[in-house]
Amino acid sequence: MSDAPGGMLGPLLGADRVAATLDARAWLHALLDVEVALTHAAAGQGLVDDAWQVERAAEELRDALDPAVLAVEAVEGGNPVIPLVRRLRAAAGPAGAAVHPGATSQDVMDTALVLLVRAATAVIDDDLRGAADAAARLAATHRDTPMAARTLGQQALPTTFGLVAAGWCAGLDRARHGLAGVVGTLPVQFGGAAGTLAASRPHGPAVADALADRLALGVAAGACAKPATDVVLLAATEVGEVSESAPGASSSMPHKRNPVAAVTARASARRAPGLVATLLASADHEHQRAAGPWHAEWPALTDLLCATGGAAARLRTCLEGLQVHPEAMARNLSLTDAGGTPNHAGDLVDRILRGRER
Repeated sequence: MSDAPGGMLGPLLGADRVAATLDARAWLHALLDVEVALTHAAAGQGLVDDAWQVERAAEELRDALDPAVLAVEAVEGGNPVIPLVRRLRAAAGPAGAAVHPGATSQDVMDTALVLLVRAATAVIDDDLRGAADAAARLAATHRDTPMAARTLGQQALPTTFGLVAAGWCAGLDRARHGLAGVVGTLPVQFGGAAGTLAASRPHGPAVADALADRLALGVAAGACAKPATDVVLLAATEVGEVSESAPGASSSMPHKRNPVAAVTARASARRAPGLVATLLASADHEHQRAAGPWHAEWPALTDLLCATGGAAARLRTCLEGLQVHPEAMARNLSLTDAGGTPNHAGDLVDRILRGRER
């Protein structure tokens, strides 16, 4: 059970809203939700009774149990489900036998993690949509605003800022829809002690299906990094084609106006590849339950959600307040003999924006 990044750096890196869905109490509530759903699913198959007593006991523990206490108790057994089940059975009294039927700790931990992913990605989706909508507005407003396209750091041919912003919008939309598709297919984890469903025989598959139905179970950082990087470059003093609405002050150089939201969006996005690497390195689960790789997944995935959410949140702030300077774009474009007006850029902007409406 991991505390998601927060504290002093959470708002700066945009992770505070996502972190609130992944903190220790959110973990506790998700674990209890899975245990309650499991008991109800088993009761529906006639395996246990007293499901409602277990649910009432879980409700009492939601606020009465300090997650920090549970975290300390988790050390001995290697995960928090073991002490939580012990406490839930005690709180349920005579109905304690209906707690955790046919399950093992991994079933509950992994399914709870899926619930947390769903909650966190709802926040991320909101910020991705907000950033994409802001990019779409910029694209429509500056459909025909000429600027220099740049390749390998040098001016290439003319384009329009509208087409640049439309490209940002398309990338963010693709990331948002892709993320939703992945989250929508996340499976429930229910296999029992050795993954055979033996403890629920012959009702194991039905219990697993019922659990999945009850919980309604079904990477965007790079898409955020692209426009954030463009803003940082376009806001450079010598370029000056865009600027953020926030002052972006320096502690020692009052003349500076730093694109802070774009900078911190890039900072959050830069954390994502290392966290993805940790998850990929944890894919070699040995036998029916991994000794170590399974445990490494929990903090890596929650940190990745915070990094992606932070990138989306800070990019949204950046794009919603972005100020565009067409006169600087025209001045810079005149520095080279790059060609004429980009006649078809506006048509491409229109096509991209119409595609959002389908």
